[in-house]
Amino acid sequence: MTPLDYEFLRRLLKERSGLDLSTDKQYLVESRLLPLARRVGLGTITELVVKMKSGAEQLTSDVVQAMTTNETFFFRDKIPFDHLRDPILPTLVQSRAMRHSIRIWSAACSTGQEPYSIAMCLREFGPMLSGWRTEIVATDLSQDVLEKARAGLYSQFEVQRGLPIQLLVKHFSQTGEMWQLNADIRSMVQHRQLNLLQDFSHLGKFDVIFCRNVLIYFDQETKISIFERLARMLEPDGYLMLGAAESVVGITDAFRPCSDRRGLYQLNPARMARPGGAATLAGLKVAAAR
Repeated sequence: MTPLDYEFLRRLLKERSGLDLSTDKQYLVESRLLPLARRVGLGTITELVVKMKSGAEQLTSDVVQAMTTNETFFFRDKIPFDHLRDPILPTLVQSRAMRHSIRIWSAACSTGQEPYSIAMCLREFGPMLSGWRTEIVATDLSQDVLEKARAGLYSQFEVQRGLPIQLLVKHFSQTGEMWQLNADIRSMVQHRQLNLLQDFSHLGKFDVIFCRNVLIYFDQETKISIFERLARMLEPDGYLMLGAAESVVGITDAFRPCSDRRGLYQLNPARMARPGGAATLAGLKVAAAR
């Protein structure tokens, strides 16, 4: 792969997915895209780039998906799901007692382990949520990973990563060498294709948003834009869950951290109290530059 090929791919990925590759990630691009090139009968990354430049839109889409498919596993990092069990769900059960509904968004859900982990947490609450409408919306840029997520079919290796054995026995059925989530858990999750760079206001308001381990791949301006739009999607007393390596500090004042709860945020009351509610994107850029 030539330096010009790499620059073309860097610009394309930034424009299509927000992925901000540094100049030293050429090895990553080659490891992800060489198998794709060979699958379509091309020998090199350069040949792949030439074909993309000729207008091969499906190939371009495949390249973006190959570069943005990230690792995931059940109950990843554990702490976010501890937060979901306490304080989030007990608090929401009280505050939503009149409407009897909870909406949760799993953004960049990949092959579905995160939203299904959320669904299993909700099931653990049993009688407390009896008669409630619980809606989990799972979105991802890649149609391929969404199809796998919808099927809820996982290998022995995948179910061994983070999934407690009692939940495997309770919520999965073995199919040959694979394990499939039972239909009642699968039915709790709606899967939709979505690019976080584009408008997502049509999804409506949420009580909880999981947006973990995706913003680390974006540049500062893109992070600011996404945080601004996430703030408009969250109920005033809702919760935002970020990944262990992610933070709002120095990026936005739209959210404030929950005390002693790593990765957990709520809307910033000080900003909500300002005239006009949420600050403008321009205002956020000024705040981030301080």
